[in-house]
Amino acid sequence: MAGLAFDKPPEAAAWRHLDARDGFEVLQVSSLRDGWRLHGTTAAVEDGVAWAVRYVIQVDERWRTRTARISHLLDGGPGEVTLEQADGRWLVNGRPDPGLDGCLDVDLESSAMTNTLPVHRLDLAEGAAADAPAVYARAADLAVGRLEQTYARVAGGPGRQRYDYAAPAFGFTALLVYDGSGFVVDYPGLAVRCA
Repeated sequence: MAGLAFDKPPEAAAWRHLDARDGFEVLQVSSLRDGWRLHGTTAAVEDGVAWAVRYVIQVDERWRTRTARISHLLDGGPGEVTLEQADGRWLVNGRPDPGLDGCLDVDLESSAMTNTLPVHRLDLAEGAAADAPAVYARAADLAVGRLEQTYARVAGGPGRQRYDYAAPAFGFTALLVYDGSGFVVDYPGLAVRCA
């Protein structure tokens, strides 16, 4: 059984962040000539510290990340990091980072939305699994590194896709649920989609 194509993404989406933090994420999606622009903000309180992260991610028609601009506002003041990718090689603030070679996605610690990117790109059939290493940006300081991840598609219900997700570096596993457009609706321990 081949993977299922996704419906067109919504023009906007929102998630309530729960458990790990108390916050809210909003997203605006714009169609580009050769892909999508994902512009979002997460504002939250985690361990008694308030923060806000803003992102603009551009993906191509196959949902491979081309650029990401991420900024934050924390106790130390605003900060920003820019990521650019071409053929699996990354520039971080204009400088090559060979440790990120082979990554096709970004994953923001502050975002439930970024788990959408590999699911779209992989388009796995039920029972199939794939590694999806990502460029990972931390919320606190925008430090960037490589995050090894795996996605395994399991049987889902009508209009839903489900994936066993693992990030071994954090000892984290979860069953993520996606809607027909391939956007996360339930990320246990982190967020639920509310719009």
